[in-house]
Amino acid sequence: MVLFAVIDVVGSIPIILDVKKKTGRVQALTTSIVSLMLMILFLFAGESVLNLFGVDVYSFAVAGAFILFFIALEMILGIRLFKQKEVSSSVAAVMPLAFPTIAGAGTISTLISLRAEYEAINIVIAILLNMPIIFLVLKLTNRIERLLGPNGLAILEKLFGIILLAIALKLFSKNIGFLFHH
Repeated sequence: MVLFAVIDVVGSIPIILDVKKKTGRVQALTTSIVSLMLMILFLFAGESVLNLFGVDVYSFAVAGAFILFFIALEMILGIRLFKQKEVSSSVAAVMPLAFPTIAGAGTISTLISLRAEYEAINIVIAILLNMPIIFLVLKLTNRIERLLGPNGLAILEKLFGIILLAIALKLFSKNIGFLFHH
């Protein structure tokens, strides 16, 4: 349940729909597989990978909070902060969907933290239980879009933009203190 709340794929629907609008489609299977691989990789090697670059979990979480903050501002204000060339749906499956939306800083920090409390096999099972939900939400993007309509999508985007902003602030405030105490 902790991973489901942190991954928050349902709350990511506006981001997913935005990627679909920009690229024409969402590659549900590719995004799900890349997300799964990233989560498994960081579960077993997360701290080592970060340490390789001289980065601790707290710095990574703060950096992820900034990314989430800017994505939230885009959603709330209807502006583009992330300027990029036209991107294919296969690239979008990895960036920004698999990372940082699904397997982002919050998810990766959570996995590393859970590793200190639970057996790895239990965390792998939790990840695997979340994957069908992630896949279904990604796969049903067209239906969700039709069901909500333009007005519903606009409202959902603003609402979840504010929620994402709150998550970014929480992730930031929870981890920023650790940067100055270590």
